[in-house]
Amino acid sequence: MQNSDLKFPLFKLWLAHVFIITLSNYAVQIPVSIGTIHSTLGTFTYPFIFLLTDLTVRIYGQQQARKTVFLAMLPALFLSYVVGTVFEHGTFCGLGSLSSFSIFVFRISLASFAAYILGQLADIFVFQRLRALRAWWPAPATSSVFGNLLDTYAFFFVAFYHTTDAFMAEHWFALATFDYAAKLTASLLLFVPIYGMVLKLVMRLFADAELKLKSTQA
Repeated sequence: MQNSDLKFPLFKLWLAHVFIITLSNYAVQIPVSIGTIHSTLGTFTYPFIFLLTDLTVRIYGQQQARKTVFLAMLPALFLSYVVGTVFEHGTFCGLGSLSSFSIFVFRISLASFAAYILGQLADIFVFQRLRALRAWWPAPATSSVFGNLLDTYAFFFVAFYHTTDAFMAEHWFALATFDYAAKLTASLLLFVPIYGMVLKLVMRLFADAELKLKSTQA
């Protein structure tokens, strides 16, 4: 990736995408059960990706958001496999584990790759159509509904349908359903309001920077 591809602060958004994807692909290997409800730790980390994507579309537009998504995919896929293999099922297996191919971790990485493309492009497509509305909240709320739906079920099907992990193979649909419900609840009740606050702060910083630039040019 050349420096001209993503200039600051887009480069920071790109790093954030890669980091959260890698973290989520590691966390999704760790199941969490609350009574009869089955989930994974990844449920609580991946919604941050949609927050980042929506902010990128809002501030920089659809083209730059797509560029950020596509440039983050391959590095995130590589790092997800490395981290997931070294820490398979949440247990440190040592660097020597990289010498043998892990189909379990590879399917998670591949599923993340496919779901990330589908989910983020759907998120960008829907958000772009609604960003011109006077109210700021319909765009992130609606894009979260459709983006998370595609992303979640595509990921769990590719990663865990008939996988080598018996628990994941048996419960993949239930995991996906709870994961989607948790993501949607978090997005609408937590991340959309956070998005509004961050957007207001960022736009204020942009306005202050523009005023300073005009004052120096005067």
